[in-house]
Amino acid sequence: MEEQTLDDKSKEKSEFKVEESIKGDDLMSEASPQSTKSKEASPAVSSDSDDMLSDSDEDEDEEEGQQKLQLQTLEAELSSNPSNYDTHVQYIKLLRKMAELEKLRQAREAMSALFPLTPEMWQEWAKDEASLSIGHDAVPVIEKLFDRGVLDYLSVPLWCDYIQFIKEYDPSVRERTPDGISKARNLFERAINAAGLHVAEGSKIWEAYREYEQAILHTIDGSDSEVKEKQVQRIQNIFHRQLSVPLSDLTSTLLAYKSWETEQGNILDVGSNNVDGISSKLALSYQKALEMYNARAYFEEQITAHDTADLGKFQHFMTYIKFEQSFGDPSRVQVLYERAISSFPVSSDLWLDYTRYLDGTLKVGKVLRDVYSRASRNCPWVGELWIRYLLSMERGRASEEEIAAVFEKSLQCTFSTLDEYLDLFFTRIDGLRRRISFADEADSLLDFSVIRETFQRASDYFSPHLKNTDGFLRLHAYWARLELKLRKDLTAARGIWESFLKICGFMLEGWLGYIAMEIELGHINEARSIYKRCYSKRFPGTGSEDIWHSWLRFEREFGTLEDLDHAAQKVMPRLEELRLVRLQQESKMMAGSTDQGENHVKKSAREKRKPASNVANEQSPAKRQKHTTQAQEKMLEKDKGEVQKSVEESKVEDVNGVDAKVGDSPKRPIENSEPQRRKVYTDQCTAFISNISLQANEEHIRQFFSDVGGVVSIRILRDKLTRKSRGLAYVDFSDDEHLAAAVARNKQTLLGKKLSIARSNPNQKRKQSVGHNAPKEQARITKPNVPDGGSASKESVTNKQDSNIQRKENKLFVPRNVRPLGWTSKNPRSEEESDEKPKSNDEFRKILFKK
Repeated sequence: MEEQTLDDKSKEKSEFKVEESIKGDDLMSEASPQSTKSKEASPAVSSDSDDMLSDSDEDEDEEEGQQKLQLQTLEAELSSNPSNYDTHVQYIKLLRKMAELEKLRQAREAMSALFPLTPEMWQEWAKDEASLSIGHDAVPVIEKLFDRGVLDYLSVPLWCDYIQFIKEYDPSVRERTPDGISKARNLFERAINAAGLHVAEGSKIWEAYREYEQAILHTIDGSDSEVKEKQVQRIQNIFHRQLSVPLSDLTSTLLAYKSWETEQGNILDVGSNNVDGISSKLALSYQKALEMYNARAYFEEQITAHDTADLGKFQHFMTYIKFEQSFGDPSRVQVLYERAISSFPVSSDLWLDYTRYLDGTLKVGKVLRDVYSRASRNCPWVGELWIRYLLSMERGRASEEEIAAVFEKSLQCTFSTLDEYLDLFFTRIDGLRRRISFADEADSLLDFSVIRETFQRASDYFSPHLKNTDGFLRLHAYWARLELKLRKDLTAARGIWESFLKICGFMLEGWLGYIAMEIELGHINEARSIYKRCYSKRFPGTGSEDIWHSWLRFEREFGTLEDLDHAAQKVMPRLEELRLVRLQQESKMMAGSTDQGENHVKKSAREKRKPASNVANEQSPAKRQKHTTQAQEKMLEKDKGEVQKSVEESKVEDVNGVDAKVGDSPKRPIENSEPQRRKVYTDQCTAFISNISLQANEEHIRQFFSDVGGVVSIRILRDKLTRKSRGLAYVDFSDDEHLAAAVARNKQTLLGKKLSIARSNPNQKRKQSVGHNAPKEQARITKPNVPDGGSASKESVTNKQDSNIQRKENKLFVPRNVRPLGWTSKNPRSEEESDEKPKSNDEFRKILFKK
């Protein structure tokens, strides 16, 4: 079935009488006996018609049910998401199809409040209201609809409909009363100002204007020559104005003008399009307008072509606009921008370019405000448009209520970044600050409460999202500065800084800003107290070092010598620690770069080296059982455990993570690693601490020696498996003076336990290891007790131990107190020692394990 629209409603009244007459005829025919007989004579025809009517009713009911279901779905979508443009369009279209007038009006009003309507939608709305409304009261309502519609987009067809409606339905205009004529002329002039420069379609409005004035001329009595002459001049003036504008049909307009002049008694060549016979001034204006049109004809063809893609059309518009701007006529440029916006209403770049041009050239408050209002409705997601809108309203001397309303509306929009919201708040605060700078005291108090409230709203909104950012810091710094400058409230300014540091306490710039404020006010003691609060904090990057140097500079510039000494006492140990750490990092990086160059050589040497022959491995299991007793295996496992324990200690104490492996290729010179090992493991200035609480960590030990200072590194010995503290630690100091002061703290308490602090002496440990431990270990290995009373051969035991070490040589590390092979002694060697040939690994092992 065909769709029923509101246009059909206009026919219902006339159709109603026809239907009533038909029903009356039916009743009369039913009462007639002949009609009854005729019906009885053709029962089949009557049955078929009844079936067709029932099927039609069922189809209508089914379609009506689907429409109601669709209507409910659209209403639910709009209630959940009222900013969905397409849903609004579908909803209005369905209501118009269902002829739901009241709902349709509400739907259109709701959409118009959120979005600008297209010219076609305004035309449909005005047409529907005109077809259903009755009486003179409906004219102002529809007139207001047209007024709203022509403000959204530039549309010549909408202006023509507006003019035509007023001419037909406004009684004063239709009857050509003086008020009606004045109203019509004002409407024509509005249309000319808005679209009269439209190159392609502007002549339609000019022609309608001339036709209306000519109709008035025909109604003037010929006896009233003065009024008639005045009307003739009016029409002539409209012709002259139109001929001076570059429009698409200038030639036909010239011919129409000549024909009209001929009717007025002036002899002109009506069939020629030349300027002969017309005034020189008009001819000059016409030639100039024709040249301007010819220069724009190519651009008009490009932007009006129907087969051009949107991107290409947009580029043609922008090129056309740049061309028009070169002539410096703001009115023509503005019309061209409006034409482009009608084609691309949601192009944010176009709106930004348009408003930027108006801000720089036109500078008319009302025009700018209207354009910005439309821009924010078409592209509400662009924060820059809202910012410019607020500034434009401030330039136009808008009231506080108007600006506040626009600001609140902007906060309801969805922007792509938080910075856009932040810039909006700053723009609003800037405007308030400028207002109260020139207001009296009463107004400033009232306005500053608005500033404070705006700052608080911004802080509450951005604190979860912009924590530890420059924007959040800038917001609070601005707030504190205004509290000082405008309100003279130091307590409030300090409270703002304190609240900021409570949220962003590890942001160095916040502390420095707080300190700068106190210094600017001359509060030196307060600034010093802030330094004392923050110097021990761990700021990211080089922040800690920066705050230390800042404190020293502050005391040099503002403090006494005692203040400088106190700051240096707090800061210098930390700077020294930082310097040593950097040196260690640099040495580690240098060692790493050296090791990378040697890794390839080391790997090649390992691949080439073949495993040494092992007598014990080549023996059969039975023979190995004969020569190796259970006691021997226990002793070997014990030796293995002690060696492994020493290895784990060396891993813990290795600060730089450099591992020296036993069994490295002989081709790698051992002397290359001597300088680094001597620097890390000499323990020439190290304290050995025992009886440490198992809960103590490096920070506890560092705080324990904080008054001593000079701590370079702390190495806590930990269990191999559990990684828990063993209650032992090594603490390296920068020099002997600090080490002596640390040893003097022996027997003092840390976490409830008295520490034993002594100077580490690696030489003494090495002597004890060589003089006492080695013979005992050697005796246990070379003289085992055999259960069967026999004695194991020296070669068997040696081979067993040699095999054990050889299998593990790639996994063992040299303990830190054992000097590697090739260590240069401080005592000069004799000539025999210097001429001695270096021993191989196998020879060294035999010497180590022999009796």
